[in-house]
Amino acid sequence: MSPITSSRTLFALARALPVAVLVAVLTIELSPARFLYTGPLLSPAPALAAVTMGPVGTGSVALAAGAVSSITATYNHAWGTGQVYANLLALVVVSVASLTTSTARVRRDRELARVRRIAQVSQDVVLRPVPTRVKDVRAAGVYLAAEAGARIGGDLYEVLATPFGVRIIVGDVRGKGLPAVRSSAAVLGAFREAAQYAPELPEVMRRCEAALRRELSGAESRSRQTEARGPSEEFVTAVLAQVSDAAVVELVSRGHPPPLLLHRGATDALETVSSLPPLGLEEFLDTADMRVETYPFEPGDRLLLYTDGVVEARDPGRRFFDLSAHLTRLRDGPPQELVDQLLASLLDHTRGHLEDDAAMILLERDPPRDSSARGLR
Repeated sequence: MSPITSSRTLFALARALPVAVLVAVLTIELSPARFLYTGPLLSPAPALAAVTMGPVGTGSVALAAGAVSSITATYNHAWGTGQVYANLLALVVVSVASLTTSTARVRRDRELARVRRIAQVSQDVVLRPVPTRVKDVRAAGVYLAAEAGARIGGDLYEVLATPFGVRIIVGDVRGKGLPAVRSSAAVLGAFREAAQYAPELPEVMRRCEAALRRELSGAESRSRQTEARGPSEEFVTAVLAQVSDAAVVELVSRGHPPPLLLHRGATDALETVSSLPPLGLEEFLDTADMRVETYPFEPGDRLLLYTDGVVEARDPGRRFFDLSAHLTRLRDGPPQELVDQLLASLLDHTRGHLEDDAAMILLERDPPRDSSARGLR
């Protein structure tokens, strides 16, 4: 049973519990087993209803509990006893408290739903959906924040059609929370503009680095004004890729995990020769010249760019997720379907618990038209 199905089953059982209590009490009181003392069982019913029901449902359970109490008192000729009035008083007090709690919970749930809608809009602005096709490249992406309930974290990605070909960025911000989101937004904004005008990938990377530097400087100024924290220690690992008409992919990496190329059934890590520090650590950069490294990317090949939250994900036995092996086992199918398979394998490996944000972008160059049935590559 999946976690979602299990949660729905538990919710349904919890929702039915107050009604079950009322039916049980009424059955006992109207049966030969009425010698059993059931009065205290009615008072918790409205409280149980308040956990899963709104004010209308909670009020209905409270009224039903009052009706059951009256019916049993009449049937057992118990009116006039102190115990009956004590039970009714307890039921009234619990019902009022339950109605108040239920109303507050419904209001809070509505506010939370509104915040989630705003978060979804923010995600669509910062992390836009990956287009399914860009020129002769099919693409798909997936992103999962490690923080419970979060939709945006420190990972970033974008796939753009530009005059120079299809350009892609995948990055990972060191840090979490709003500062990481701001850094991510700064780098993505710079990439989206520079990718359309800068003819060379190193220049695009420099624009991204300059934008991050401005954001971090602004963050330090805000921190000094509020005395919130010291100088920022954030940096961003990033890899830029470009796919043009030539059967190659060009890469510039700044401290990011190497992309994986699936070519004819074999998976290779595209390790860059030049070792460059992440964005934000330019003081460790030996030279301002960033090398563009070129690798074959032929029709039918697949290229996977990802963040370290994927390959550093561990199972309960603390074993790392073998992304390369899972990528090799993928069969033909649309890129989004393949990415979903990788995500399912990742969640199965970690038992649904990620310690870091995870993002994956899968690119596939259109295969030759006469090779529609390739089977396993």
